[in-house]
Amino acid sequence: MTEVAVLHGGASAEREVSLKSGQACAAALYDRGYDARLIDVRRDVPRLVKDLTPPPDVVFNALHGRFGEDGTVQGLLDLMGIPYTHSGRLASALAMDKAMARTVLESADLAVPEGMVVAREAVRSADPLPRPYVIKPLGEGSSVGVHIIREHDDPAEILETDDTLGEEVLVERFVPGRELTVTVMGERALAVTEIKPKQGFYDYRNKYTGGASEHRLPAPIHAEAYEAALDQALAAHLALGCRGVSRADLRYDDTGGEPGDLYILEVNTQPGMTELSLVPEQAEHVGIGFGELVEWIVEEAACDG
Repeated sequence: MTEVAVLHGGASAEREVSLKSGQACAAALYDRGYDARLIDVRRDVPRLVKDLTPPPDVVFNALHGRFGEDGTVQGLLDLMGIPYTHSGRLASALAMDKAMARTVLESADLAVPEGMVVAREAVRSADPLPRPYVIKPLGEGSSVGVHIIREHDDPAEILETDDTLGEEVLVERFVPGRELTVTVMGERALAVTEIKPKQGFYDYRNKYTGGASEHRLPAPIHAEAYEAALDQALAAHLALGCRGVSRADLRYDDTGGEPGDLYILEVNTQPGMTELSLVPEQAEHVGIGFGELVEWIVEEAACDG
């Protein structure tokens, strides 16, 4: 029987979501005949090494955010020689670092919103871009720390109260239109979902609060735009060197009519696997059940070490 250690929890701002992802995946693996055990990961590397000794056959990485999604735990597993799910350490680090990811995506001729990295203090004194614009931390996921600065907003107040924003931040032009997301499974883009938050934008609260957002699957957009979104998500997955499952988030500017313009916002190398998550929903849409999806992810596990 294949032994799978499911890493979940972590110490990032996405801990609660990771706990739910890990529990759901461990239950699915157990139902499919795997010897699955959960490990609640904290900021205690010696403890984690002990929990992984003797080594399991595979690690299912259900961690989100820093340490679990940025190449750190991937590097540890590479050193230990344990195959693990999702992307390797380099792809994980590149995708998590929003500035580096922009550079890689642009080099692959993929459109990203106009933007730049600026000092946190510089945003206090003057707008780096015409409003509306977006402020993002350089290394968080799940829209943690993302703020849209509109006409009457005070960026200085936001910078004062949000400790997820570091000494440098990414600022990007706000792209009007629709929010889209695409799951990539191996070398196949599965489907396009339009996400419609009932209030505000698709931030952390709207992602993980039941009923806060509507998922329109398949996205009701022009057929050419739909195919282009699939193609761009797969191209981004490959450009960053991802493996297993990833999810690309895009903005679709159709304010001038359809087909409109697509912009990639980010690629998530450790997408959520909760009951509200988009990846299982899109997999189900193309005929892949949750258990089958989780098993496929495990069977694709690899090690860069």
